[in-house]
Amino acid sequence: MRTWSFPVGRYLGVEVRFHAFFLLLLGTSITFATATGSSGSRGFTLWLMLLFAVVIREIARAIAAASFGLELRSILLLPTGGLPTYATQDDTARAAKPAIEKRMAVVGPLANIATGLILFGVMAGISPGLGLLDRPWVTPDALLRSLAWTQILLGAINFLPVAPLDGGRVLRGGFSSAGGGVASAQQAIKFGQYLAIGMVIMGIVLVNLVLMLIGIFVLVAAHLEDQGVLLQTKVDSVRMRDVMLTEFTTLSASATLEDALEQAIHSLQDVFPVVRAGNLVGAVSRQGIFEALQTDGNGYVQGVMTRSFHTAQPNDSLLKTLQRITTGVGAQLVPVVEGERVIGIITPQNLSQSMSILNQSKKLQERNARASEQDQD
Repeated sequence: MRTWSFPVGRYLGVEVRFHAFFLLLLGTSITFATATGSSGSRGFTLWLMLLFAVVIREIARAIAAASFGLELRSILLLPTGGLPTYATQDDTARAAKPAIEKRMAVVGPLANIATGLILFGVMAGISPGLGLLDRPWVTPDALLRSLAWTQILLGAINFLPVAPLDGGRVLRGGFSSAGGGVASAQQAIKFGQYLAIGMVIMGIVLVNLVLMLIGIFVLVAAHLEDQGVLLQTKVDSVRMRDVMLTEFTTLSASATLEDALEQAIHSLQDVFPVVRAGNLVGAVSRQGIFEALQTDGNGYVQGVMTRSFHTAQPNDSLLKTLQRITTGVGAQLVPVVEGERVIGIITPQNLSQSMSILNQSKKLQERNARASEQDQD
């Protein structure tokens, strides 16, 4: 989903991104307002109300995350809420625990519903004849009523047991607790897909454009989540020894920067393990060597190398290593070690090529195995 999003800024250290689906809803809101005899500006205001409801939800969830000691790295805002990314693997693992996940799941919807009820109370006190319960609840012709109902409806929708809504995540956790494994997660996703199809059909029957769009969005999101679960299954069965580079360049901690740059020029690597007496002691990038030479002149590799990085064992899963590459320090290089000796390396650049070759190799083996069985028959 990140590829269909764009950044809108960083707030309190958290990167915030908008999903492109918001733009589709913006066009739909303006078109809907114009078609019903209202102005395009009222349709734009209706869209801002949905955005406001999503922001309220995510502020509440960010406060809840902080109360659990979870550090956020980024939030992807979707029309139905937001998808958080946590700063570390430990935070991600803790957030996935059923006790925390269930609490986080109810915080956002309750914040929206509470905000909507407060707005109802304020509006009823100021103008008792406003007709807050009149239908349609969300319309460009009654923006004050729509302001409150947008909050209520977003909260209620997120209680539906459909991924990626909050209720869907709780349901998936329940399936996993009961059955365990990827198969249980897929059951929850399939259930969500059926409900999303029902929302689309209901939206068509009731001529409710908002319900139909939400159903379509949830259906697409559930499909992407299903693909993500399948990818995780494949990735988790692969070990580091299957995809690591075994032919690579290391740099000596006592080498000069000029000598190191000369070695780097003749290598396809961007980041290099640094060793002393064959043991891993650090890592340094080609760019880091070049910048150090420009700034301070010639020196030694040990003076510019980083000593903070993750390592992997040969039997670690690829999924574990991918998490290390995408979170925390040392993201450009994960040395694969036995004891203190480097026996391979993993980089983001080599992973896609190694995985492609590995998949082709497995397909070839499966084809040969089938052909052998047919010959025996």
